[in-house]
Amino acid sequence: MGGMEEPFLYRRIADQIRRDILEGRLKPGDRLASMRELTHQWECTQGTIQRAYQELAQQGLLVSRAGKGTQVAGNIDPLLMRAQGPLRRASLVHQAEAFLLEALTAGFGLGEIQEAFELGLDRWRTLQAAAHPAAERRIRFAGSHDSAVSWLANHWAELAPGTDFQVSFSGSLGGLMALADGRADLAGCHLWDAETNRYNLPFIRKLFPGNKMAAIRLADRRLGLMVAPGNPLGIQRVADLGRPGLRFVNRQSGSGTRVWLDAALQREGLSAGAIGGYAVEKATHSEVARAVAEGQADVGLGLESAAAALRLDFVFLVQETYDLVAPAASLEAAPLQTLVAWLAGAAAHQRLGELVGYETHQTGLIQWVEPQ
Repeated sequence: MGGMEEPFLYRRIADQIRRDILEGRLKPGDRLASMRELTHQWECTQGTIQRAYQELAQQGLLVSRAGKGTQVAGNIDPLLMRAQGPLRRASLVHQAEAFLLEALTAGFGLGEIQEAFELGLDRWRTLQAAAHPAAERRIRFAGSHDSAVSWLANHWAELAPGTDFQVSFSGSLGGLMALADGRADLAGCHLWDAETNRYNLPFIRKLFPGNKMAAIRLADRRLGLMVAPGNPLGIQRVADLGRPGLRFVNRQSGSGTRVWLDAALQREGLSAGAIGGYAVEKATHSEVARAVAEGQADVGLGLESAAAALRLDFVFLVQETYDLVAPAASLEAAPLQTLVAWLAGAAAHQRLGELVGYETHQTGLIQWVEPQ
């Protein structure tokens, strides 16, 4: 449980519960989840949960009663309710400024700090679930890791105030399965089908044979080998991954990157066992890039944008298609309508086109997959 145990984790937990109360998802008298459930959800100790409860109790938001557990207080001061938003934001800004000052003092530039923060956000999204607003005010995304999706999650409040964009990076196949199971409203994928030499559409047809589906183009992306600055080992192609002693870092099974790699290895006549580090898996392109940057691996397969973020060299291999997938009927929901309209506009093409290795000439294009 030590993975998320950090000095200020209790504040994150308190902030989440406070937000649920202030936005009405937890109502006066509601009983909070058990201590056991919360320690599992947050991957922390009971002491961390108790410290969060104590902070909220001191603010008059929670009460604990023998035999009834911890509940939302029934007599919360209206002035406190109105003040919590500005106070919380002011506290957050103060903490952010303290971190910024520390990083600047250590010699990092503003661009480096922003990139590091965005990489950190990507990691947290893979470790915990987001808040759960009403279904009509949210988009639950599941699928392959992508810098543009991360940007959308960070700026969604500006594009669609009052709604939420929840992100779970679970790989392309994982995203489509979550969509099929009703655990997601939108899936992100870049699955290449060797038989048809097409991206995504063959997999959508197989997984959703009785449904009309929409594949909305997010962008075309440059995929390649991420290596140390200067490419000291002279790695240039997939066949080089079979060199003795070379340390590779992989993406997880079910990811679009892994699907492409396995097909490329088959073409080269290389088995997985011939690749040192094939079994070492990471959940995002950012984590692969970090493993190479920190010297844990010599090479990884990933996006040019992830390599650029950590100042790695990049050996281009293929341009791939990344689509956002949803049932046709779901596009009637207001948040998805907002997303589709934004992707079709000039602002999306300009903003996403600023990402390294992204091509947006077909961003917003919708391809329909009819029921079979």
